[in-house]
Amino acid sequence: MLRQILVGGLLAAAVAVSVRAEDKHEGHKHAAATTSNAQFEKLKKLVGTWVEADKDGKPTDKVVSVMKVTAGGSALQETIFPGEPMEMLSVYTVDGNDLVMTHYCVIGNQPRMKADPKSPADQINFDFAGGGNLDVKKDKHMHGAKLKIVDADHIEIEGNGWEDGAPAKEMCGTMKLVRKK
Repeated sequence: MLRQILVGGLLAAAVAVSVRAEDKHEGHKHAAATTSNAQFEKLKKLVGTWVEADKDGKPTDKVVSVMKVTAGGSALQETIFPGEPMEMLSVYTVDGNDLVMTHYCVIGNQPRMKADPKSPADQINFDFAGGGNLDVKKDKHMHGAKLKIVDADHIEIEGNGWEDGAPAKEMCGTMKLVRKK
């Protein structure tokens, strides 16, 4: 189950939305800084509810992830295993030119990851970039992920867990998800 939790946190693996705002205070209009990131735009297209696929690739009733754009378009919020005791949250944002993700894990830590801008066109690869409430040399945590966008309604997530300063194979795995219609 922990493997599924860690892998699920990688979904929705990055957020970069074009944001424009106008400040009408005192009759003046000020255009807000525009944040644009191609990887975030890919993630934005994944907004919706995602369920686990069965062995034949067909959707099951098990909701794994619910993604929505929030914060005026500047963040993508992913709720993993919504309503379950293992519910978690991942938030994707753009920081400068980088797509970043913070995963608020059920085990009590908050790993941060940065998307590799050189990821293949159909994929977003996330690499560990620090975190809160964890010691990378010993604590179990999500350390990386690959989000493959198969098509508009199918994604695959391969998670990389870490413990005692090295890959934790029992935490690694691949999940296949289908968009709920």
